Formats: sequence, structure tokens, C-alpha cells
Amino acid sequence: MSPLAPLEVLFEGARGSDLPLPPELATLYGPLRMPSHPGRPAIIGNFVTTLDGVVSLNVPGKSGGGPISGENPHDRMTMGLLRAVADAVVVGAGTLRAVPRHRWTAAHASPAFADAYQSLRTNLGKADPPLNVIVTARGDIDLDLPVFQSGEVPVLVVTTTEGAQRIGDRGLPRSTRIAAVPGSGRLGTEAILRAVRHAHPSAVILIEGGPQLMGDFFAQGCLDDLYLTLAPQVAGRDGSVERPGLVAGQRFAPEQPLWGTLVSVRRAGSHLFLRYAFAPAA
Repeated sequence: MSPLAPLEVLFEGARGSDLPLPPELATLYGPLRMPSHPGRPAIIGNFVTTLDGVVSLNVPGKSGGGPISGENPHDRMTMGLLRAVADAVVVGAGTLRAVPRHRWTAAHASPAFADAYQSLRTNLGKADPPLNVIVTARGDIDLDLPVFQSGEVPVLVVTTTEGAQRIGDRGLPRSTRIAAVPGSGRLGTEAILRAVRHAHPSAVILIEGGPQLMGDFFAQGCLDDLYLTLAPQVAGRDGSVERPGLVAGQRFAPEQPLWGTLVSVRRAGSHLFLRYAFAPAA
């Protein structure tokens, strides 16, 4: 029996069909519904933020989401749940550098629920771990990190032609593939999604950041749903080090503000688990 208390469902307005959660996850989370998008995958994002909007302390050893959530077990459980549903998990090179020992699997997020996550993937017909997608325009990544060397997960590095050449010069681990996008500048979200779908058939693609990547997905109208954990912490900013918010590199308001529709609210103690839907680009 799980030591975690179930999330308290304060509001549930999600549309779509119930996913076949095994009993343990259904008890903890409640219903999880995912709308279908004929002809394309559902694109969802997951982030944790402080009350004052900080998503990373940007301090060596404390740049990931754990210090933001306070290592909250419900946040880890939810992170694992979304990864268990996903066919691919997309992160930027900055996120990889922030948590270099990480692998973007459900079991790595919350090992206590590894069996339940695997049951969910089996129910969904997903035999393998989700494709771990690393986005890097320059190809500036460390191929000795566990995500590449462990063999636990299939990895796709989406980069530019120049970045692919830089990575290829160093040799690739067997589980890692390269998708080179023509050009040398910033990678567009449509190009990233095309590369992911070409490499791995995907019904659900999960975006875990960082803020630059999340900003690009918002800017291109490519994000369907955002799962946002609101942690009861005030981190503060004093200008000595950048402490980014959910989005970086893009400005929407006041010219073109992006408004989400509240889909669900859950609570565990003083942590809130929010889900917002966003209208896709025309």
C-alpha cells in the first residue's frame, strides 16, 4: 500500500477519455483524461514553480525541480505518471546540464511506483521507456552522461547540421541517434516535433523544459496542456544570478497574451497541482 495520501481533487473539468490507470495510481491521482488530436500527438508540458514564479534556483547542484518543489513526493509521483503516459520526453541541453545524472523515465522520477508505472505503460501498449529527446542547437552535450551511456533509454539528440558534426566527431553510444535540422541557429518547435515523430511514433509528447524551450512551444502554439505544480515557497531574486520563470526568450503580453483554460486542480498539503489547456495555433 502506498504511504502517500491521495491527491485531493478540488476541480476536474478535463475532457477526453479516461486513461487505464492501475488501481494504485488511480487512487493517488484520480482520473487522468487525455483528449485525442486526430492526425497529431498531444503535446503536454510539466513544470514546478515557486509562488514568486521561479522554476530554477540556478545554483550548482540545486538547479533542478527538486529544490523548487521541496522534493515533494506528490510532485514526483505526478511527474512519473506523465512520463508513463508519454511516448517521448523532450528537454533542452540546459536541463540536461542542471540534472546530469537524470534519465527521463517514470521510474527515475519516483522509483516507489515503478511497477505501477510499468503496468500503466503495458495497459497503453507502450513496451519501451519513452524516447528521451535532448535539444541542443550547438551540440554542446556530454556524451558520457548516464542518459547516453546507461542503455536504459533510447535517446534522440535534435540539433543543427553544425551541432551534429560536432557530436559525430566524438562518436555515439549505441542507444543514441542524431536528428540534424538544416541551419545553424535556434531550433524551431515544428522541426523538433517532426524529428521526434520520424524517430518514434508518438501519441503523447511531454515537454519538461527548460524555460527557453517551453517559451518556444508556447510561441508557436504547439502546447495543448500545461501541468503546473505550485510549490508554497518564495525563492526571491536579487539580480546576482538569473532565476528564470516558466518562459524565457519570448514575450507575449501585452501585445499577444496567452490565456489558458483551467482544466483541473488537485492539492497535497500546501502544494497545488494545476492543469491548463491552451488553444493550438491555427
